[in-house]
Amino acid sequence: MADFSYFLAIAKHRSFRRAGLELGVSASALSHSLKGLEARLGVRLLNRTNRSVTLTAAGEELLGGIGAPFEAIGSAVDGLNRYRAEPMGKIRLNVLEHASSLILGPVMPAFVERYPDIEVDVTVTNHLVDVTAQGADAGIRYGRTVPEDMIAQALSGEIRWVVVGSPAYLSRFGTPDHPRALADHRCLRIRLGDDSVYRWEFEKDGEGLAIDAPGAITLDDTHFALNLVAGGAGLAYLPEPCVGPLVARGVVCTVLSDWAPMGAGFHIYYSSRRQLPTGLRLLIDLIRELRPLGL
Repeated sequence: MADFSYFLAIAKHRSFRRAGLELGVSASALSHSLKGLEARLGVRLLNRTNRSVTLTAAGEELLGGIGAPFEAIGSAVDGLNRYRAEPMGKIRLNVLEHASSLILGPVMPAFVERYPDIEVDVTVTNHLVDVTAQGADAGIRYGRTVPEDMIAQALSGEIRWVVVGSPAYLSRFGTPDHPRALADHRCLRIRLGDDSVYRWEFEKDGEGLAIDAPGAITLDDTHFALNLVAGGAGLAYLPEPCVGPLVARGVVCTVLSDWAPMGAGFHIYYSSRRQLPTGLRLLIDLIRELRPLGL
């Protein structure tokens, strides 16, 4: 049974290393287990090269036959949490950088205090990935980027996006009075999860604009962007909650406020084909209780 569970993890991740990280065993131990399983079954289950792991036809058939039963066993074990004094288990999340700081950051201290026996494994990435294929129980993204075949629940209200610059920068280069005036400014360009460059969006009195903001620096990290803005490197376009503390201290100033649009809030999403793990349900409940960004 252990060898079959190891095979399922390798098949899910298509990687001995990632499967080993999920299971807490070494890649060499997984390789040894798989070789033993293949020898006992008398068929090859995986094709392995230095660069890839793929399923053979026999491997695909075995995955289709035992995947659902093993998932049912996992769900049944997780269901025993209702008989325990303290819930336990492990949940894996794949979240945007903004979601990690604005949603999980304020909530996780209370979560681990309330449920100390639930492990939480968080991967923070802005790349658009298949969270199920990556081995995660759920992902957190902006609402309009959630895959259509997933169940999604809102974790926040809409979020306002603003342009900010340091007082020194604005004193030197002036304050733009219209989004098109950004053509004469230094802007920090935003790389999206699909590696495209984001066009800054604005809205006022029913008029919408998408500006290809010019700039020598392209990035995908908010903390880095805030450091650069504070240092006078240029203007940045960010969620208002990310810049609020710096605005309050006068480190940066908001510009084009009358053009600042509201964007979709954060949603947590997960497969419709799997039972919701107890730990994930409790985390969703706590986020909605604490409402770090309102809802």
